[in-house]
Amino acid sequence: MLTLELARRLQTAGLTWTPCPGDRFAIPDRDMDDDVFVLSDMTVEVHDLPSGRVIGFNGTTEWALDEVAQRDALWIPREDQLRELLGDRFVRLESVGAGFAVVVSAGAGDGTLREVDVDAERAYARALLMVLAD
Repeated sequence: MLTLELARRLQTAGLTWTPCPGDRFAIPDRDMDDDVFVLSDMTVEVHDLPSGRVIGFNGTTEWALDEVAQRDALWIPREDQLRELLGDRFVRLESVGAGFAVVVSAGAGDGTLREVDVDAERAYARALLMVLAD
């Protein structure tokens, strides 16, 4: 899974999030950095309110959090979402040693670029950071 640091870098690079069921997110800087939540139609839903979009926690009893503003949540994209965001720039995923490499086209016919990490999701995220910076 992506680290919060990589998810923050993607957000800072301009990656936007339209919450959908199945999306993972964290609520950083509130002593919950280790908790990852998943949007679902039953327990964690998105509500559009006049004050803005919020993520509501339905039926939670472990802690007192009814909702959190979307702007306070940090999206943690899945591997398939990252691959989709790479679009036509995605060339291939390679297994390398103890990790994975994502190869993307450099753009404007300049060959390919390669990002390596310990798992495929992180390699996809690093490749997307390159593409977003391009």
